[in-house]
Amino acid sequence: MSDLFAADSIQTDRARPLADQLRPRSLDEVIGQTHLLGEGGTLRRMLASGRLGSLILWGPPGTGKTTVARLLADQIGYRFEQISAIFSGVADLKKVFEKARFERLSGHRTLLFVDEIHRFNRAQQDSFLPVMEDGTVVLVGATTENPSFELNAALLSRSQVLRFESLGAEDLEHLLRRAESLLGASLPLTDEARATLLGLADGDGRALLGLVEEILASVAAEEVLDPTSLLSVVQRRAPIYDKAQDGHYNLISALHKTIRGSDPDAALYYFARMLDAGEDPLFLARRLIRMASEDIGLADPQALPLAIAGRDAYQMLGSPEGELSLAQVVVYLALAPKSNAVYTAYKAAAAVAKATGSPMPPKVILNAPTKMMKGQGYGDGYIYDHDTSEAFSGQEYFPEKIGRQEFYHPVERGFERDLRKRMDYFERLRASKKSDSEG
Repeated sequence: MSDLFAADSIQTDRARPLADQLRPRSLDEVIGQTHLLGEGGTLRRMLASGRLGSLILWGPPGTGKTTVARLLADQIGYRFEQISAIFSGVADLKKVFEKARFERLSGHRTLLFVDEIHRFNRAQQDSFLPVMEDGTVVLVGATTENPSFELNAALLSRSQVLRFESLGAEDLEHLLRRAESLLGASLPLTDEARATLLGLADGDGRALLGLVEEILASVAAEEVLDPTSLLSVVQRRAPIYDKAQDGHYNLISALHKTIRGSDPDAALYYFARMLDAGEDPLFLARRLIRMASEDIGLADPQALPLAIAGRDAYQMLGSPEGELSLAQVVVYLALAPKSNAVYTAYKAAAAVAKATGSPMPPKVILNAPTKMMKGQGYGDGYIYDHDTSEAFSGQEYFPEKIGRQEFYHPVERGFERDLRKRMDYFERLRASKKSDSEG
């Protein structure tokens, strides 16, 4: 392959997209998905057994779902029928099912590939069940959305879900070299621009080949692109991110866990990714406030006020200036001492409150605003804590039906170390006063 790029060196069919020209002709040519197609992979084991059941292929765009479905049909000698849930309705499904039944009478089995299967509603999804059960079709559905949320239980119970992963840097480089081999020339990119190109593809092989075509259409003879000139030639690809679906939940989960795991660099990365994809900064601000209480709590009492201040600062400054305030909160929370003691204590207290109903608090700590209530003993014997030498009476405040409970257990980190000492002090004082009163 020539090291120099020239337009007249291209030997491709200009009428066909590069992705179509490079479409694998066998499963061995598929790039990526080694957990499915490599030695001992799930699909390899299925094919070796001679039996292929219905499948749901779940993964991002450009990872080979359609190609693999087509090659599976070739491998087992089935007819390949393809429909898209975006453009098909009940009438189209009936025609496909009837054709599959007719072909079955002739001894031909059908692999029905349904692209974007999550776009079918529940009733349409149910229509697949009879033809799957009687063997009319082997269904292979493709979806970019989490099947657990988008497909009904009956369909999932009759199918095996296979997860397709985004292509890694090595996979994308392999695909790029394959494209250059077809072109008969190296792309006119510096090493840094080549790495930028792979990053722009965001794990999507089809997108990578589309970017290559943009370069082919735009580059001048003898021109070599650096990262800056590359970005001026190709259209920046929007990150794969649906604020109502997996992209949203996956990244907010990653952000939360990296803050909990005290990794400010990883936390900033996921925070920046979400903003870059168009996430509402105030949603992130709300989640940071929640993290301050759930994962830090009283180990650092400043975490919650700072998170609230970060939200207020963003509301005052707006984007992009206010994003820095939220980034400051991200770093602070990541580096703060961690404790879920308050979170755990609250859940435990809520569980007891729910389980025990509504027992009356001890009358000693209840006010007696009327003569009748005072006559019934409300407030009798109450000790005003400030009247004691330690400002601590040691009275029992739990309902008698429940008895004394312990919910809050401070950790030995941050400010909660001091709170642990205070709790131990009051517990010793309570025990001493109880002993004195009983003696």
